[in-house]
Amino acid sequence: MRNNAFHSTYLADRAGHASITPATPVEAGAFASWTLTYTAGYFGIDDTGSLKIVHRFASDMGKPQFTDPKGWNYVSAEASNGAVLELRYDQKGNVRPWDKTISIRVQRGFLREGDTITVRLGDTRGGSPGMRVQTFSEPTFEFRVLVDAFATYNFVELPEQPTVPVVAGPPVLFKAILPTQRRVGQAFALGFKGEDRWGNPSHRVSGRFTLEPSVPVENLPPHVDVVEGALATRIDSLRVAEPGELVVTVRDAQGQLVCTSNPLRIATHVELLPFWADLHGQSEETIGTNSARELIEFARDTAFLDAMSHQGNDFQITTPFWEQLNALTREYNRDGSFIIFPGYEWSGNTGLGGDRNVMFKHEGRTIHRSHHALVEDLSDVATDANSAADLFRALEGEDCVVFAHIGGRYADIRQAHDARIERSIEIHSDWGTFEWLLEDAFDQGFRVGILANSDGHKGRHGASHPGASLFGAYGGLSCLLARELTRDALFEALRRRHHYATTGCRAHLDLRLRFDTPASLYSDDPALGGKVAGQVSEARMGDILRCADEAVTLEVDLSAGAPIERIEIRNRMQVLETWRPFDEAALGRRIRIVWEGSEYRGRGRQSVWDGSATLEDNRIERATPINLWNIDKPLRQTAPGRLEWAALTTGGFGGADLLLADAQAGTLVLDTALVKAQIPLAHIGADDLVLETGGGIQRRMRVFRLPEDNTTRTASIRRRIPRSAAEDALYVCVTLEDGHRLWSSPIYLLR
Repeated sequence: MRNNAFHSTYLADRAGHASITPATPVEAGAFASWTLTYTAGYFGIDDTGSLKIVHRFASDMGKPQFTDPKGWNYVSAEASNGAVLELRYDQKGNVRPWDKTISIRVQRGFLREGDTITVRLGDTRGGSPGMRVQTFSEPTFEFRVLVDAFATYNFVELPEQPTVPVVAGPPVLFKAILPTQRRVGQAFALGFKGEDRWGNPSHRVSGRFTLEPSVPVENLPPHVDVVEGALATRIDSLRVAEPGELVVTVRDAQGQLVCTSNPLRIATHVELLPFWADLHGQSEETIGTNSARELIEFARDTAFLDAMSHQGNDFQITTPFWEQLNALTREYNRDGSFIIFPGYEWSGNTGLGGDRNVMFKHEGRTIHRSHHALVEDLSDVATDANSAADLFRALEGEDCVVFAHIGGRYADIRQAHDARIERSIEIHSDWGTFEWLLEDAFDQGFRVGILANSDGHKGRHGASHPGASLFGAYGGLSCLLARELTRDALFEALRRRHHYATTGCRAHLDLRLRFDTPASLYSDDPALGGKVAGQVSEARMGDILRCADEAVTLEVDLSAGAPIERIEIRNRMQVLETWRPFDEAALGRRIRIVWEGSEYRGRGRQSVWDGSATLEDNRIERATPINLWNIDKPLRQTAPGRLEWAALTTGGFGGADLLLADAQAGTLVLDTALVKAQIPLAHIGADDLVLETGGGIQRRMRVFRLPEDNTTRTASIRRRIPRSAAEDALYVCVTLEDGHRLWSSPIYLLR
């Protein structure tokens, strides 16, 4: 279902036609060369008229250029009748979502019917490698062609558009995915897939793979045969008969290690089970890629999610598409196997409150748009909610939840917030990491839970690699702790803040508080009139309690698929303790350099960290990148003692691990536009050496030392936590060595 807002359809059958060759499949992220031929229609194109070739905002195809025939993404154009053409490129030269625009202006002359303009996209004749294809799969990547035949700058969209299939490359990474906790004897599934270098599930996986469980698993076959063409393999009806922890190791036919699954905890008694969700993503009907149906099936069948929600920008959701979305959620929702919620992204201007995500428990509810900017049918404009405050008033009494989001616009919860329905905030997505939103909530006295989702635009809901575009992070996941996999149970988890957030990894995380004397547990936030539900001796993440104890016991239980770098125990934004699975004696030759933060809260938040690290009087034996998702910009060792990189952050962090020839000798010299420093290696220990930039939001570099081989993937921590003078909000932030992070929702303790 297209959104054709503000593209004219005037006598489109007389506007001409376009074709592209070759139209055969191209590999995501590869170089290609196409010839797009526009043939003028009855009206031709008048003197100073124009042609536009546009593609989606979400696409990270190479940026066209017209001056260097040997360079990447060179584009040329010529008219069959010799008319002089002027070419230019504008990233926002057309109506959203078809923003990215090659404009071809007939500068001198005109076209008659039958005349042609030949556009070579990735023209290789002068030595260019071609056009860099977008990094994600799309069955019908469209070169949308628009014609201004009358030189009025009113463009007509051609009735039929040229497309090419973009497909995944060969697998370079394999993933085995399990749930993170189940009861003894309870059925679960194992998912297995291969991904190409850009994170696309690869259809080119084939062969026999051996499955080696760490504990006996009922119904798990000794091997699985994968036939080329399948994007993922799922093995159902698995069970474990004894308490313990399951990890599945996968090997290829030659016995080589392919991957190891995330850990699955098996327990005798589990009150609330973890269900993995991505509650925010978009499809091609708004600003994303591939259809809403394809997005749903990817989430369920390829990302192995338990729950999801489609959250398209409201000002692009037409009434027919809203009805279609509701029909899809009704069709795909299945208790016990896959839950999908109807919803939308309320996308108000920043000054009116910024982005919010609205999720309904049931279909058939009214969409209260922030505006109708790209919806031409104004028959329901009276239902709009132009500000966040208007939105909360419009949703009063609705069976829904809202969570604040930072996207192009950022949520300003200081301006508008309704604790009755806005129970959580989203602090991580493809757009970056935004702990400052949590600080805003604490400063305002709000008691919120923490979510992370993708807001993916590339059709990879639940497994959202950022590609090579402006997105600075891998998409997040939310783990909802619920009695069962139903809409009612997941809504209860969201309303009670029984959930934690990750930057895309799956790990078991449990946070408890234990009390010396019984604490009063509230059924709801007392600020909303919540009453005491009972007296308890322990609490879980998201709970709100009143407690007289001057100290409480905090317990953290963690099992991750990667080694643990650190666990921060926090009270509000204060770090009470940083726990590491090693001591100073275990430190060795490995140095970690981290760059992080953002420029400011808005769209232009990217902080550029292009730079180098040089070792004086030492050398680098091995360098490993961290969160450098854009493989066009690799970490490069240009000399025995020198690394160079091109990187940006949008609130999260990136960096590199350096294995040194000598642990202590020499000096580390850092050179970026934001930070310049010289650090004697002997001064680098387990604690962060923090190098501030003097601006931005948490924008800085950090340098610290790690053991050469840290194998600790589990942690069980018990600490006595003194109460503060005011209300406490106790939670943990976990950083794994592979660059992923986890946040528990806080436990709120009232005086």
